[in-house]
Amino acid sequence: MNDANGSAAALADARVTGPHEEGSGGSGGPGADGSAAGYLAGHTLPLSVEFARQFRRRRTLVMFGLLLALPWILVVAFKIGTGSGQPAATLRLSDLATEGGLNFAAFALSVSASFLLVVAVALFCGDTVASEADWSSLRYLLAAPIPRDRLLRQKLIVAMAYSAAAVICLPLMALLAGTLAFGWHDVRVPATGETIAALEVLPRFGVVIGYALVSQFVVAALAFLLSVGTDSPLGAVGGAVGLVIVSNILQAVEVLGSLREFLPTFWNTAWLDALAPQPEYSGMVKGVAVSITYSAILVALAFRRFRRRDVVS
Repeated sequence: MNDANGSAAALADARVTGPHEEGSGGSGGPGADGSAAGYLAGHTLPLSVEFARQFRRRRTLVMFGLLLALPWILVVAFKIGTGSGQPAATLRLSDLATEGGLNFAAFALSVSASFLLVVAVALFCGDTVASEADWSSLRYLLAAPIPRDRLLRQKLIVAMAYSAAAVICLPLMALLAGTLAFGWHDVRVPATGETIAALEVLPRFGVVIGYALVSQFVVAALAFLLSVGTDSPLGAVGGAVGLVIVSNILQAVEVLGSLREFLPTFWNTAWLDALAPQPEYSGMVKGVAVSITYSAILVALAFRRFRRRDVVS
């Protein structure tokens, strides 16, 4: 109910007007194009208004609370855990998580990127337009009047900004929590156990976070496309999460061979190559290309769909 009230309260903000200009009814009468006096389409629904509205929503606060709390929960789990007592044949990220802040941050990112971050991105991008339709406030925003392309662009910018913040805040918090709990040590590489200087890995970890963000573009774009075509926020979010689940299942079908490389999730773990003693970025380059291509197509379809949609709610 608070979210719906916030949406209704923002309708007045959506009618923000700027200084009178020639052709915009500056003399007090209608403009040459028939628009109301002082109306400027470029001043409707400012980003600051949309950022504030989305920040006040309960789902935003809950999601960021969960993302920021997860690293500390993992620290507690490792502190109280006793382990299996049997050495593994090869070192895994989970085996090395307690050997320093960077190792712990890499582990936290690996266990959250495939689902928790997917849900966060799908939530911010899939809920943004569908929730307005669900509250029956979308038609009033358009009647403000806000041009459809501008409304969708502002919504997308804010949704992507919150998605980026979600993807970035978790590994950074994990780096802080891991460093405080386990110290600042050189990084050990899974499988081989080789050691790399922490200061050498730190810039690479920035690249890893950036790649984790780009790899979520497909989820964000699909959730956004579904959001403009449905009045059900849960349907938009669930559809995007479902894409990841189906893609992961198909990825396990080895008979597909090289066709699997075109799946949106195939290159999601390519960032591990950046933490090797000799970093390899070819997989990440392919992953970026696949993600950007899919997301550009899906966002274009979202704008096309929204321009033609009969908004009745």
